Amino acid sequence: MRRSLDIAVVGYGTAGQAAARLLQRQGHRLALFERAPQPRPVGAGLLLQPTGLAVLAELGLLGAAQRCGEPIAQLLGETTAGRKVIDMRYADLAADCAGLGIQRGALFELLREASVERQLRSGVAIADVDAQRGELRDEGGSRHGPYDLVLVCGGAASALRSAALTRRDRPYAWGALWCLCDDPQRRFAGQLLQRYQGPRRMAGLLPVGVLPGQGETARKIGFFWSLPTCEIAATRQRGAAAWRDEVARHWPEVRPVLDSIRDVGQLMPAHYRDAVLRRFCAGRVAWLGDAAHAMSPQLGQGANMALLDASALARALAVHDELAPALAAYDRERRRHVGIYQLISRWLTPLFQSEQDWAGRLRDACFGPLAQLPLLRDETLKVLAGVKCGLFGRLPLDDAAALRALSAQIESR
Repeated sequence: MRRSLDIAVVGYGTAGQAAARLLQRQGHRLALFERAPQPRPVGAGLLLQPTGLAVLAELGLLGAAQRCGEPIAQLLGETTAGRKVIDMRYADLAADCAGLGIQRGALFELLREASVERQLRSGVAIADVDAQRGELRDEGGSRHGPYDLVLVCGGAASALRSAALTRRDRPYAWGALWCLCDDPQRRFAGQLLQRYQGPRRMAGLLPVGVLPGQGETARKIGFFWSLPTCEIAATRQRGAAAWRDEVARHWPEVRPVLDSIRDVGQLMPAHYRDAVLRRFCAGRVAWLGDAAHAMSPQLGQGANMALLDASALARALAVHDELAPALAAYDRERRRHVGIYQLISRWLTPLFQSEQDWAGRLRDACFGPLAQLPLLRDETLKVLAGVKCGLFGRLPLDDAAALRALSAQIESR
């Protein structure tokens, strides 16, 4: 850019936080808007892939994330009968490849920046965006701007997607209950574990470490329980004890960590959407994160995509002299990467979350053998690590040294 821009960021989640830090570093002037009266993380835990970790390295936050998180070397999914469905190790893709389980609260705290938050207006819900003028209107009728650029980072439920650009926007029929369980003895470490009973029941367990400043004994496990969204309220109403008993029947080995869930308030509901935009920019507006490309959680890429969006946008603004070509470059780069993940996610969802029993039988019979075929194994590993781009392409990782350090952490543990 030949000049500093006035930029509005709508939404202070992962995409908004990362974009704000990167753009302030470039000298742009920021105004941040967040609907919640008090900004806070939403959800329990997540898996940072090598792609997301590379962006944290760009932000200078990788070391802090490693101190909070839990290195993940393997994704292992089995049926309740013990049949192995998924067995993928990051090291089979590259020796320096690994994931990092982390609490959403930890990532939120790491991405906070005091100088950025001085520009944050909490409790302001933006109802409309004028893409041509760069103006915002909040739910109280007040107008803000005009801005040179508006970044919409309001998450999957964002009401600020352009109707003209929206190709698809609908909720998934299945959601999940998430919780953080105590695991001071580190019963489960180094793996993302999943347990399936057809496509109707799926549970997952991910070590997610500690919050910044906490000691080793505070280590947590993120646990999710998949179910139709229409059953979430009734499941919570039955109480924590009934939920623990139901999960223990499905997966008896996890009962010890579930005993730390004593109240339904610890069970956080999650709802998912499938949203596809024809372009991620229009006029003076760019969409980032789930506001741009919400998808089901099957591939575990949401936070990583948000971080990559922020990095790509900042890079485009840094190398182009004018806004229009910068936004066009951001759009091309991100749609090339995101498109294949939206397609695979939509294809996988009925196999893991549906009432179509034949889909579960097909998954259980085919996934294991197909994943051993050389070409398919390489492609599925690229999908896992977040680096698949198009049919056979691959994103480069810019901070291999930092990722090797994470891989060494896994070996030492």
